[in-house]
Amino acid sequence: MTTAPELSVVMPIYNEQDALPLTVERLRPILDGLGVEYEVVGVDDGSTDATPLQMQKIRQDWPEFRIVRFSRNSGHQAALKAGLHRAFGDYVVSIDADLQDPPEKIPEMLELARERSLDIVYGVRGDRGTDSFFKRRTAGGYYWLMRKLVGKRMPNQAGDYRLLSRAAVDALKTMPEHQPVYRLLVPWLGFPSGEVVYVREERVAGATHYPIGKMVHLALDSVTNFSAAPLRLATWLGLGSFLVCLVLGAYTAIEHAIGNTVPGWSSLFIGMLFIGAVQLICVGLLGEYVGRIYSAVQARPAYFIGYDSAEESAAAEAEKLSDCVR
Repeated sequence: MTTAPELSVVMPIYNEQDALPLTVERLRPILDGLGVEYEVVGVDDGSTDATPLQMQKIRQDWPEFRIVRFSRNSGHQAALKAGLHRAFGDYVVSIDADLQDPPEKIPEMLELARERSLDIVYGVRGDRGTDSFFKRRTAGGYYWLMRKLVGKRMPNQAGDYRLLSRAAVDALKTMPEHQPVYRLLVPWLGFPSGEVVYVREERVAGATHYPIGKMVHLALDSVTNFSAAPLRLATWLGLGSFLVCLVLGAYTAIEHAIGNTVPGWSSLFIGMLFIGAVQLICVGLLGEYVGRIYSAVQARPAYFIGYDSAEESAAAEAEKLSDCVR
């Protein structure tokens, strides 16, 4: 690509052989209708189904579709990071490939950013009626907790569907986060921002790639990356258990003094369980932070790029130029 496009759309993709064709069918007319030069950066997160083959076929019919492929599965946030770091556009929109976030909101995001000179436009989920009751409750708890940690700069119910200016993307690229959580990093920047509200739709095809295990992992990464509150919680748990032990000790001494001591194992058993549980919680919380320090010290890359069609195109253009010179 000889010139930078005005808009880049970053799309993390993992095993979306059923959803991807439907997403492209709906996304392409919207981008073509914008009247600006654009690119779509599809980041294949080590898919194991027919997704890579489909991406190659899409690129043949859609030159603006760019393929970035990982050598192995590295996770959604890593795919998002790679897409943001490799996007060329003056504005960059990130969107998933399952059509739960409607691409029809992209023109509205772009227009809002231009009119108000905004660096960030969040896609805010105004209605999550298509999600299960459990998903709505856990998501609500997650956003409540994150707003407590990051502050009200983080919009409620704002996921990874957002528009970023080139200035915001460049700022994110300077962040030395080993395991970035962009839902928190982007609001932390404090750049001028706006919101576009939409109704969250059902997944267009396939099964969710965010089961309960990944949701818990995301919540742990979010908390430990942005706050030392769990360590303080461990301190307060230790202090609380110490105070409980003092109260129980005083109670035991008083009962012994008045001759009302009754032999029994229940109180001892419960006390041991309580102290043991508090200790394990504290050790576990410390372990979470030590593990992240260990990962950061290792400094292993979050992903490996196996293929980027933009580099292939650049090599082809350079070869053509070389032939012309000869």
